[in-house]
Amino acid sequence: MHKRVLAVATASVMAIGLAACSSGAGEAAGESDEGSGEKRVFKVAFNQNAAHPQAQAILALSDELEAQTDGQYSLELYPDATLGTQEATIEQIQSGTIDFAFVAGSLLESFSSDVAVVNLPYIYESPEHQMEVLNDDAIVGDLYDSLLEDDIKVLAAAHAGVRNMYTDKPIESPDDLAGYKIRVIGSDTNVRMMELMGGSAAPMAMGEVYTAIQSGVIDGAENNEVTYFDVSHYEVAPFYSATKHLMLPDFFIASPKTWDSLDEETRELFEELLDGAVEDVLHNFAVAAEEAQEKAEDGGAEFVDADAEAFREAVLPLHEEVVTTSAMEEIYDAIESARG
Repeated sequence: MHKRVLAVATASVMAIGLAACSSGAGEAAGESDEGSGEKRVFKVAFNQNAAHPQAQAILALSDELEAQTDGQYSLELYPDATLGTQEATIEQIQSGTIDFAFVAGSLLESFSSDVAVVNLPYIYESPEHQMEVLNDDAIVGDLYDSLLEDDIKVLAAAHAGVRNMYTDKPIESPDDLAGYKIRVIGSDTNVRMMELMGGSAAPMAMGEVYTAIQSGVIDGAENNEVTYFDVSHYEVAPFYSATKHLMLPDFFIASPKTWDSLDEETRELFEELLDGAVEDVLHNFAVAAEEAQEKAEDGGAEFVDADAEAFREAVLPLHEEVVTTSAMEEIYDAIESARG
């Protein structure tokens, strides 16, 4: 496994090769297009907009993939959850209805509980540390391969920003979350994390969050600066507190049928191009987070410091609660050893 990150195309790539092209979804496993000359357009499910940092980093990759395969392969991005929630797109990956999807790491815990080890709060010291370990086959290769039993092929881990808390007031310590119901991505790990941080967890789909905060069903949410601004949550939760509690990885997953239908040379090319996108994603997120903060502040949001160390100490028991198998312990120890 190479070090690699997600592959999606932006809207400008969607139309390339659509005329007289066929979708790659549903190809029989093991079937190769080598020498066929037939162009294939792969469906890519994406729950963010086409200007998202990850999509921007893949523009060059997508162009290069088309160029190096003489236009034989292209990617059609379906942004803004057009193909459904991330949970729904995982099911479509399993059935082969779509080819690729970009999903939060916590959603894969329902298929393998061992995945929870890479979703722990405060386990990574930096985005670079996160990407180093999560795209190292020696550390996570067996974990990713275990998902093949559920017809999920993990191609890469992708940095998805540093998640912080936002509500109607500054959150500076765990005591400030008492009585507050905070939206989290649905997983046992995230629910327990929020409890230890001092609040009450409310798992729900991203598309429901704005209205839920606005109506008082929940008191806030947690996410990175880019998403905070892009989905306008700063309008209903104007205090963004730097708890820095989570670098939840995102995974670019594939339908095994689609992946196995590619010839070996194309798979190797795809992986090599993904390698080169890792640094672009990290750079793009840093730039985009700074820009998003400036725009949110212009819209009335206030960015405040928090006692991140107090939150870290509060959630450390979760590490012991989650890391319960030998496979998880091995991955956890490797992540710890890779710290700077």
